[in-house]
Amino acid sequence: MFDYNQLQALAAILRTGSFDGAAADLHVTPSAISQRIRALEDQLGTALVIRAQPCRATEAGARLARHVEDVQLLEATVKGDLGGTPGAARVRIAVNADSLATWILPALAAVPGLLFDLVIDDQDHSADWLRRGEVQAAVTAHDSAVAGCDLHPLGRMRYIATASPGFVSRFFAEGVTAETLARAPALTFDRKDRLQRDWARRIAGRPVALPTHLLASSHAFVEAARLGLGWGMNPENLIRDDLATGRLATLVPDAPLDTPLVWQVGRLTGAALAPLTMAIRYAAGSALLPPTG
Repeated sequence: MFDYNQLQALAAILRTGSFDGAAADLHVTPSAISQRIRALEDQLGTALVIRAQPCRATEAGARLARHVEDVQLLEATVKGDLGGTPGAARVRIAVNADSLATWILPALAAVPGLLFDLVIDDQDHSADWLRRGEVQAAVTAHDSAVAGCDLHPLGRMRYIATASPGFVSRFFAEGVTAETLARAPALTFDRKDRLQRDWARRIAGRPVALPTHLLASSHAFVEAARLGLGWGMNPENLIRDDLATGRLATLVPDAPLDTPLVWQVGRLTGAALAPLTMAIRYAAGSALLPPTG
């Protein structure tokens, strides 16, 4: 059996990033936090926390922290079912930045009684957080369920290759080809972002080495395109007004790139998170294109 105080200490360290932060969060001394973690690591015979700035979880620590959050969520649900007043339970979710910027926040706001801890990662990689047991649910592009999870198709997020009219005139006066794409600065969210490369390969018929800016913000991505810094794949529902007013132009008409999104949620807490799943599916249905097939 685990000592609940020790588990709470572990979760608080990883949530706040430090032993001092955990102590303040739990209203105990830093020494008490250290003693609890040392006892828990001795019991399990493995390190749980990488003592750095900020503190990070080992693989075992991340799995155990997820267990703590699962238990707290289930306890809050049972307490509510029995007529009590459930405390706010924390739910950790992996979500891609464009979903966060466009449609998911209304879904989270529709489910009271939960405290959300959002991990932002590319939709092609968010399922990895589920596999490692570090989150309880994820918005992901993977269409096969992670072991121990249920999968709910959400729809397709449509991306359009866009840039300012001046940028298009400057770099693509001769058309959008492998040669012009290789000269025109692109916008890339981060090293994991493949959208620009995938679209360029589809248009050019072969891989293209793109000169690119790295810009990890969905809204800044759009603003950078407006200002002529580069071209990028922007979510259609973020740029409708820009296209309508001419602030942005499409590089190639009728050549969108659709990314299917699914919601994956762990079965252990699936029932407790059913209201969240319902809200996520409703919000996605209003914002995304229907799933294919």
